[in-house]
Amino acid sequence: MQQKVANPVNSPGAKAMSLVREEVRALALEEGFTEVGVVALPHAQEARDAGRFTEWLGAGRAGSMQYLARTSEEGEPVRARAAIPFPWARSAIVCTMNYHGAQPRSTDPAPAGAGWIARYAWSSQILPSRTEANGERRPSDYHKVLLKRLRALEARLHEQHGEFESRVYVDTGPVVERSLAVAAGLGWQGKNTCLIHPKQGSYTFLAVLLTSLDVASDARTFAPIPDRCGTCRRCLDACPTNALIAPYAMDARLCISYLTIEHRGPVEPRLMEQMGRQVFGCDICQDVCPWNRKAPIGTAPDLAVREDLVNPALEWLGSLDEQAFEKNFNGSPIRRAGFSGLRRNVAIAMGNSGERRFAAQLASWLTAADKGLRAAAQWALGKLEDRSEVRSENHPENCPVEED
Repeated sequence: MQQKVANPVNSPGAKAMSLVREEVRALALEEGFTEVGVVALPHAQEARDAGRFTEWLGAGRAGSMQYLARTSEEGEPVRARAAIPFPWARSAIVCTMNYHGAQPRSTDPAPAGAGWIARYAWSSQILPSRTEANGERRPSDYHKVLLKRLRALEARLHEQHGEFESRVYVDTGPVVERSLAVAAGLGWQGKNTCLIHPKQGSYTFLAVLLTSLDVASDARTFAPIPDRCGTCRRCLDACPTNALIAPYAMDARLCISYLTIEHRGPVEPRLMEQMGRQVFGCDICQDVCPWNRKAPIGTAPDLAVREDLVNPALEWLGSLDEQAFEKNFNGSPIRRAGFSGLRRNVAIAMGNSGERRFAAQLASWLTAADKGLRAAAQWALGKLEDRSEVRSENHPENCPVEED
């Protein structure tokens, strides 16, 4: 949604064109957001953040996500600074939404043969039904959930301030939401590269509303939240693939979330070995973070947890055909991985499970059309065979018995 004018500040009949932080925050909270921040653009650390982003891209750490590397005519990454794609932007309103749940974490004990789907993708909502009084629970996607709220906030601001230029984004636009969130006072970037709020933790979605409105002078003076990671390095030590190559630095090419969602085709054997039971995304670096121990539980009804996705059975996920995949995940973030991508991830998790009962399913995928699935199935079968041989060698019947 957008409103375009030639000169927003000097438009005839324009209303007061400045944002007051507390007024914006009150409106956003009424729309259902968890927390809100407002920052004038360019913000104080923009040059530093742009440099870090450009260096990250230059090191090739974005992997195959080429859309992140799109450049302007001057050759600068479009996402480096908000002013590159939006020269009119004078302020950013950053909203957060809590998605934490009371369910077990990925690091907790789980049933044998269970996979793991990232917590943020468990979301669902009740849709009105013509035939059922209580409606039907269907998957929901945080992109759409937050975008609806953000557009409602945008409309209310237009009612108050008249015409101005604006854009709304939830992980879909040429902005680095996390950097804007830190600049807006919503937390600090943790060593796991996630935004961490001292009270909300890191289980939060981010939504950004860029505007051509100025920020009121009294709203510019606020203290950003300092880095409180201290000497802790739990996230770095817990990452199975060592994707956190240094504090505050992540190589997406090694990240399990990237491998299970964005990456297409075969996965390197050494990485499959380290992916464990993750079939969509990864929560490990957040699940071990002390700041999430007391994080509040999210209450948004349109982001309610689908219990069938908590520690889902690999056998069930592996049995889904494409039609069943669409039925279960249409409208869910899980569709981002694609049908073949999810089956590839399930095959890897089956291999890491050590459960021989998955051998028949894996064997059926050896002739699959998708190269990534074939490679994963072959690796997983080999993994199960290796474990079976080890167990056989250690079986009591095969152990030498000392004679008296």
